[in-house]
Amino acid sequence: MIAALLLSVPLLGAVVSSVCARRSERVRDRIYTAELAIVFALAVCAFVSNVRGRAISLTVPGLCGMGLTLKLDGFRSLYALVASFMWLMTGLMSPEYFAHYKNRTRYYLFNQITLMATLGVFMSDDLYTTFIFFEIMSLASYPWVAHDENAGAMGAAGTYLAIAVFGGMVTLMGLFMAWNRVGSLSFAALTAARGRADMILPSALILVGFGAKAGLFPLHIWLPQAHPVAPAPASALLSGVLTKTGVFGMLVICLRPMLGCLPFGNVMLALGLITMALGAVLALLSTNLKRILACSSMSQIGYITVGVAMAMLLGEEGHVPASGAVMHMVNHSVLKLTLFMAAGVVYMNLHKLELNDLRGFGRGKPLLHAAFLLGALGLAGVPLFNGYLGKTLIHEGILEYAHELGHFGIYNVCEWIFLCAAGVTTGYMLKIYIALFWQKNPSRQAEYDALNGHYMNKRTAFALCAAMVLIPVLGLFPAILEGVSRMCSGFTGIEGVHGIHFFSLGNLRGGAISLAIGTFLYLTVVRKLLYNQERGYIAVQPKLNLRESAAAKLGLRCVDGLCAVVDHALENRMFLHAVPEAVSGFAENVLDRFVENPFIMKVVPDAVTALTRAAAGLTDGVVVLLKGGLFRSRSEHRHRKHSVYYAFSYVVGHILDAFVLLLNVTVYRNRPIHIDFVYVLASRVYDRDPEFARATRTVSFGLLLFAAGLLLALVYLIVL
Repeated sequence: MIAALLLSVPLLGAVVSSVCARRSERVRDRIYTAELAIVFALAVCAFVSNVRGRAISLTVPGLCGMGLTLKLDGFRSLYALVASFMWLMTGLMSPEYFAHYKNRTRYYLFNQITLMATLGVFMSDDLYTTFIFFEIMSLASYPWVAHDENAGAMGAAGTYLAIAVFGGMVTLMGLFMAWNRVGSLSFAALTAARGRADMILPSALILVGFGAKAGLFPLHIWLPQAHPVAPAPASALLSGVLTKTGVFGMLVICLRPMLGCLPFGNVMLALGLITMALGAVLALLSTNLKRILACSSMSQIGYITVGVAMAMLLGEEGHVPASGAVMHMVNHSVLKLTLFMAAGVVYMNLHKLELNDLRGFGRGKPLLHAAFLLGALGLAGVPLFNGYLGKTLIHEGILEYAHELGHFGIYNVCEWIFLCAAGVTTGYMLKIYIALFWQKNPSRQAEYDALNGHYMNKRTAFALCAAMVLIPVLGLFPAILEGVSRMCSGFTGIEGVHGIHFFSLGNLRGGAISLAIGTFLYLTVVRKLLYNQERGYIAVQPKLNLRESAAAKLGLRCVDGLCAVVDHALENRMFLHAVPEAVSGFAENVLDRFVENPFIMKVVPDAVTALTRAAAGLTDGVVVLLKGGLFRSRSEHRHRKHSVYYAFSYVVGHILDAFVLLLNVTVYRNRPIHIDFVYVLASRVYDRDPEFARATRTVSFGLLLFAAGLLLALVYLIVL
């Protein structure tokens, strides 16, 4: 009953709150908050049940074809609790944050659908169930990124959707291969397949989708784009929870079929180190508050990946880095919840995110100051705060594996990359903290001081306090996280830790080295090279946008050129006649009877061309219809019936042209009909509406239609 309610309550809340929004936004907000509170209470019940040794499971046979298998054991009940807590805290903040936003009901609707799908991912007990909920979650969270509907938001949302669809398709191919080799996608069957060489390729393909959602290099590009444009409550959830669904899949693959596979573990270690270091450097070079936190999330995912990789390399003895990865997952969720909500408080007062515009805003605001300081200390890995614990165990895992090999070698280099990346984390957190709370902004300081005591309401203050108090509590009492690691041993398959001396001299030495590196970087790189007294902070941001990168532009030009060549060839009647003749000459000795018939060799290419044009006309017509209707731009004021006419004329014109072409190559070969119905019906539209012409060739809408088709396929599977 608890498992069923955890999935059904968010869906019911989404429907009820959306319906009530038509009459009263206040009622909608109350229903939304009440639904999140109920889900949190259910997650607490599930967690308490697991603490008492009673796991919760649910199987729904036949649903989606293969049935859904759900289970709430230690780790899964823990992350159901973490996810529901984060949704509740951001839900308390949302009414104030969205007070001056449009499309609030749409946000709440997709927010609750995403909650249902995210809980489904964390509760799944086989990769088929994981994939179903994972894809629903990816599509339902797309409106978060596109919420503002401006150019930046739509571009970032397009990148987010492209990465999600690409990762999902590659993962699906891996699932097919895994099913073919193992005969099941259950987690127990994957554990039994440990050590099989034929599982390496399927595991690698499956990890592509999960790694993309986690923000693992090289599929990290959506993170620095999505967070700055998404609303702050959504950014907190994207960073703190949705990336962890990717880590969930990584844990399943790496600690079950791939545990002990040294080549796979070394590849994961390399990707983790690159992600960790690259994210930290990008954060240090950025000046947008939420972009810095987004790049920081990418870096912290690198830490977790390194912990998972070291657990793979150590095999059954990898309980220290595996526990460190799980601890850092939980700690990072709490830290990013606190930091993104603090950033949301800043943005809803100033509607700006550049550090040069925010300098001095936090002066005289003790609650905001305390929340951001605790988040910064935890993220930097300062002892007595929660971020220190997970990083310490991951660092211990690197040292343990090097000691097991009997020499340091390359793993000594890995350790120093780890310590330096932690130092860069300290550097960029110092940069934000000092800019917000210590530097002065003479031109606007009086305006900032006037907000003191009135910059957030009591609900937002409560949510911020509830999140930030966990940072020192978890850091001061490591036994809590040790107990969590032991609870998770049933899921990870590796024994948890106990009695770790977190504050030993050796562990404190590693933390001190990182803090010293970070302080040095701030005083030299940030203050000397990235800060100017007149210009303020200087941003050094490489282009990560798929649409703006030189490689993407070159690729799109090549594709456009190829399409132009193909179109020209298809429109050239001589070409259509020459190709069959060339093919007939090449295959004359093999297909004599077929080639000797000139009627067949003329009709087949023309028939294929006609069918292709008809299919293209149908697809483009649907695109144009959606462009003018459901997905029309806010700036367009065209009446819907005009859009229907455009789509209808374009589709009918292509179908009639295809029919005429078939008649010309069969019945009217000697007296061909010369009528271009596309020109007759739609030429005026092309002449007067260039936007219509562009829409029929837009890659983004093709991708959007593909995603919509995938969603319809999932709905079909669920219903039937």
